[in-house]
Amino acid sequence: MKFNFKTLLLTGLFAASALGAAGESGSRPNFLVIISDDQRPDTIHALGNRVIRTPNLDTLVSGGVAFTRAAAAYPICAASRAEILTGVCSFRNGVPYGGGKLKPGLAFWADTLRQAGYHTWFVGKWHNDGTPKTRGYEKTHGLYTAGTVKEQTVPRDWNGREVTGYCGWTFKTDDGREEPEKGVGLTPDISRRFADAAIELIHSKPAEPFFLHLNFTAPHDPLQLPPGFAGKYDPQTIPLPANFLPEHPFDHGNFRGRDELLWPWPRTPRDVREELAAYYAVIEYMDQQIGRILAALRDSGQLENTVAIFSSDQGLAIGSHGLRGKQNLYEHTFGVPLIFRGPGIPQNRRIAAQCYLRDLFPTTCEMAGVRIPETVQGRSLVPVLTGKGDSVYPYLIGYFTDTQRMIRTDRWKLILYPKAGKQQLFDLASDPDELHDLSSQPEQAARVAGLRATLETWLKQNGDPIFNKS
Repeated sequence: MKFNFKTLLLTGLFAASALGAAGESGSRPNFLVIISDDQRPDTIHALGNRVIRTPNLDTLVSGGVAFTRAAAAYPICAASRAEILTGVCSFRNGVPYGGGKLKPGLAFWADTLRQAGYHTWFVGKWHNDGTPKTRGYEKTHGLYTAGTVKEQTVPRDWNGREVTGYCGWTFKTDDGREEPEKGVGLTPDISRRFADAAIELIHSKPAEPFFLHLNFTAPHDPLQLPPGFAGKYDPQTIPLPANFLPEHPFDHGNFRGRDELLWPWPRTPRDVREELAAYYAVIEYMDQQIGRILAALRDSGQLENTVAIFSSDQGLAIGSHGLRGKQNLYEHTFGVPLIFRGPGIPQNRRIAAQCYLRDLFPTTCEMAGVRIPETVQGRSLVPVLTGKGDSVYPYLIGYFTDTQRMIRTDRWKLILYPKAGKQQLFDLASDPDELHDLSSQPEQAARVAGLRATLETWLKQNGDPIFNKS
């Protein structure tokens, strides 16, 4: 289906969707969507982390809206990004367990906006099947994908450990030619290269509005200290996570996964502090590049008509609960930062409404006056952004492979571990760090049963193979 902007104006869809100034002026906003990689929700200075330095993300927070309970339903890169691209949960979009191909017949975020008259551009990490151009992006710049160029030496991270991720990945031109001269694998200055590509696209100043989707690799491992960042953060001054543990109390389903094998067992305070120092440095360097991108928008006269959206594909443990990786459903990983800044969006506001990454697709559609495709499962966040509503979902559902399932209400969280035969119940109001499992308390039995019934009903309705066995 192709969308005609003039028809939308005549039918009032655009006017009805206006988010303040953008709609009243009769112009559709540009969209700058920035997705980081493996960034915990507690890594932005303005949102409470007093150690990390993120002045440009802080500017977005003070100038816009921060969702404090946004979530990645499936915390692993390919699956989470598939939900972002389609607005559909993993059980429905064809990428249920971190792999697989996106199902035919689904609407794609970029393609939907492209058909509505937007220029659709992609920069950075691509971690799904096909290519950006097969998913609705008309142009790529600074595209970064798995490559064929062999590295000449064994790559090492900031701590001298042998690298096991992104080996051989390279930049690609818009026609697919590899550019190994820009680096092979993750390099210390890779965030700058992504920003350079985004800035070039911004300076092209097209006549029609644009949708620029930028996927940073930061702060995904292997962590490489950016130029000039050695010693930026003293590990001894970095607090341990409040829920630090030497080891998770049971195998949650990924003890032997790559992320967990990056560190020895048990985890030590030194390991965690040193890793956080490098992690914060990589985030701060990315923040500098985001500042350059925002400056390019300002200098080109496009900032005030651009909705900037910042989030991450999932969080990360880094010592919380005795884990290192992202393959878990605790708040430090299930939760993600999510910030909106732009025309008509309130300033310096925090919203506690629960939402998913797959809600970004329909939200931008409503902002642009574009009909939300029928295949999209996510919900627009415009009502809560404009103060016309205070809730999006009564509960959120999370999942990882066939080993973890979760339901989170405004207060309670129940995590099931089908393979391990375990469950956990947390009262997030009194225990936000998820330190006290209440699932075995007799007085919580009815609550556990009710949450579990709601969770299983949703999973069955959405095609979870664990709960749809014949």
